[in-house]
Amino acid sequence: MSCHDVGVTLASAAKLRVQICGPLVIQRGDERIEGVLPGRQGRLAFTYLVLNRHRQMSREELAAALWPKATPSAPEAVLNPLLSKIRRALGPETIPSRSTLRLDLPEAWVDLEAATDAIHRAESAVAQGAWARAWGPSQVALFVAERAILAGEEAPWLDDVRRHLGEIRVRALECYATAELGIGGAELNGAVQAARRLTQVAPLRESGHRTLIKALAAQGNLAEALRAYGDLRQTLRDELGISPSPASQALYAHLLAGPR
Repeated sequence: MSCHDVGVTLASAAKLRVQICGPLVIQRGDERIEGVLPGRQGRLAFTYLVLNRHRQMSREELAAALWPKATPSAPEAVLNPLLSKIRRALGPETIPSRSTLRLDLPEAWVDLEAATDAIHRAESAVAQGAWARAWGPSQVALFVAERAILAGEEAPWLDDVRRHLGEIRVRALECYATAELGIGGAELNGAVQAARRLTQVAPLRESGHRTLIKALAAQGNLAEALRAYGDLRQTLRDELGISPSPASQALYAHLLAGPR
């Protein structure tokens, strides 16, 4: 099953499927309804409301999120048409008319929320050594986290979301690589590939380097494993002026000692 299939399976029971990472998608059953939103500002407003859908917010907050450099002097005049079109797309009950705002989508599946839940489940499975159970959630989290959110748009709140996505991506790569290593056999190649990506994305994360070293050693590539340790040692020296941690040094010593 592909990561896309996993995501669709998770979303299938929901009345509404919302994808805010990558191209914006709002789907109810077979119907795509994101085209009803009013252009760029509509996409920004909808995304901000989705991200904060579990709390009330003021109209002033929404206006500041949409126009971070210069909030309109009469925010009501520009917000009301945007909110009306969102209600038209999703139903009038989704944004009750009151002084504060909240997007009411009680049964919606939202990709970022699914990724956040998935990475917690993947990490829990890894902690228990349940490698096969960690595989699917780590793929779901990684699939979402590697998609850009509102590409080309800049705002402080988007910076926060992108940092969150970056953290999920790193954690998902580590879970996936660790799960593949734990399963072993034909999955070792996947462990090596995921761990290499992890060391590129987070070069100072020693646990990712250790996973790569272990996966290469499990494949019988001792020379490559030792080279990977050398890369870790050089990176830490160049970037931080430190040596690898005791855990990494112990792994290196174990490799040098060879099978017993």
